[in-house]
Amino acid sequence: MKPKFGIIVFPGSNCDHDAYHTLKHIYNQETVFLWHKDSSLEDVDVVILPGGFSYGDYLRCGAIARFSPIMKEVINFANRGGTVIGICNGFQILCEVGLLPGALLRNEQLTFVCKFINLRVENAETMFSNQCKAGEVLSIPIAHGEGNYYVDAVTLQELEANKQILFRYCEPDGAITKQSNPNGSTTNIAGIVNKLGNVMGLMPHPERAADPALGPTDGQKIFASLLAHLGVNEAAQQLEFAERK
Repeated sequence: MKPKFGIIVFPGSNCDHDAYHTLKHIYNQETVFLWHKDSSLEDVDVVILPGGFSYGDYLRCGAIARFSPIMKEVINFANRGGTVIGICNGFQILCEVGLLPGALLRNEQLTFVCKFINLRVENAETMFSNQCKAGEVLSIPIAHGEGNYYVDAVTLQELEANKQILFRYCEPDGAITKQSNPNGSTTNIAGIVNKLGNVMGLMPHPERAADPALGPTDGQKIFASLLAHLGVNEAAQQLEFAERK
């Protein structure tokens, strides 16, 4: 039985259809949209909070979206062990509701950044990274004005000790440098998981690097990792997609 994915749509979401296309058309998975005012997750197996500008990013990113009716269900789902992914604005929302530690601040240079960046895989033993190798460098785009991940020193130590840091911004050779940090994020952090390992927040957009027709496909490794964890044969799904083309 195929897993079912639910993509939450807030007023201002603009990457919801990108995520839908990747899961529905690239990987042939059952995928539905979930409106922010809904009170049901429709028995999905995975919840995705997509990128965009929920509620226009008024107050601060994710500050209003956290009060959407559906977020109560997302919190309960995550606390029961359900799989949740927050991409860009979704990452910001997950921090706002407390499902992930830390906060996303304005980019250090105070400008919006939109470009492909390099990500080093820090932990390849999670449901979101098992198709990667530790130290591997991925090329995935970012598009944000508030991606500066901040966390205090004590929490940073916990993230390090628990191997909750999944991805860091880096040079093409994997070196972690200030120059490779596009937003001032603490120790170049680009993506993390919670202590249980079922909730991931990621500033870069893997769904924008998953369709071969559009260019680089390193983002596929993140989706393939999750599908492998869920028991889906990723290679077969890709072949099925190719045959339909």
